[in-house]
Amino acid sequence: MKKLSFFQKLIFGVNIIFSFDLFLASIVPYTLSASLAFISLTVPFLVWINILFLIYWSLLRRFLLILPLSILIFGYLTFGTFIAFNNITDTIDKNESLSIMSFNGLYFRTNSNFSNGTRGNSIVKFVQQENPDIVCFQEFDYKRIRTNDFKDYPFAYVDFDLRNNGNRVFQAIYSKYEILDKGNLEFPSSLNSAVFADVVVKNDTMRLYNLHLESLNIRPSSIKRERSDLLFGRLRKSFAKQQEQADIVREHMNNSPYRNIVCGDFNNNQFSSVYLNIKEDLKDSFLEKGSGYGQTIKFWRFPFRIDFILVDPSLEVLSHKNYNVNLSDHEPVMASIKIGANK
Repeated sequence: MKKLSFFQKLIFGVNIIFSFDLFLASIVPYTLSASLAFISLTVPFLVWINILFLIYWSLLRRFLLILPLSILIFGYLTFGTFIAFNNITDTIDKNESLSIMSFNGLYFRTNSNFSNGTRGNSIVKFVQQENPDIVCFQEFDYKRIRTNDFKDYPFAYVDFDLRNNGNRVFQAIYSKYEILDKGNLEFPSSLNSAVFADVVVKNDTMRLYNLHLESLNIRPSSIKRERSDLLFGRLRKSFAKQQEQADIVREHMNNSPYRNIVCGDFNNNQFSSVYLNIKEDLKDSFLEKGSGYGQTIKFWRFPFRIDFILVDPSLEVLSHKNYNVNLSDHEPVMASIKIGANK
């Protein structure tokens, strides 16, 4: 075996760093460490970097390929894949399915591509066109309560109280099916919350959760201006709040008398402790029937999947769709599940 050149030794040293980072990212979600939780956000990037190292050492026929290969296998066994390769379902019988959309609407306000007068209306038209049976909004514009924008949805729950609105992040559930009961889960020291509604669908009642976990408030412009120590401290507090909020949601779900469905903006990806805590044995609609990366938001042009639809393991996911409609900083997702399945 030939000795490594100086360049190859340098490459191997960098390889060790990135392989260790992926190993660390694979175990951090199970430690509940808020200080290291940020590394979960980098998992897709770390996977691709280690794949490049694997290809590099394979071309050189070096035994050193065992390092990235073993780390990639460990990561896959820990997390699974972040790319879905499912076949798209051609036809779905609407009489035997329930379609659910989850959408962070950014308060139906303007961004760089829409004027104040048209952006909210564009979101309404989009929902009307896609016509889901249930739509869950995060960052909802509470003023829409007084309009006929969602007249096709006779049942609704909006987390809004005139006596105490403050700067809350409002959630809303609009349903074509009857809502028996509803309520909200308060998150301590946070503007965020979760809401739930017990929806009757063809003689079956399911509990639907709509949640918005603590935002990391990361913007490229703010990162450039903020001191690294202050940024790290702020992120640590946000991750700790997310973990606390996920515990609240999970405890409430454990006491649910019905099968659970969870929609929401987790403000974290599928490699995080908050996702794993809330998901447990639930099915991720994207992993079941989605395809590609499943991105719902971009940060510095890098795709992240932080918006989810999770369903009870007894329910069959028929389809999952990611939209690219540029109506918010998030993209909506929609899933169809088979109704009438045995409990």
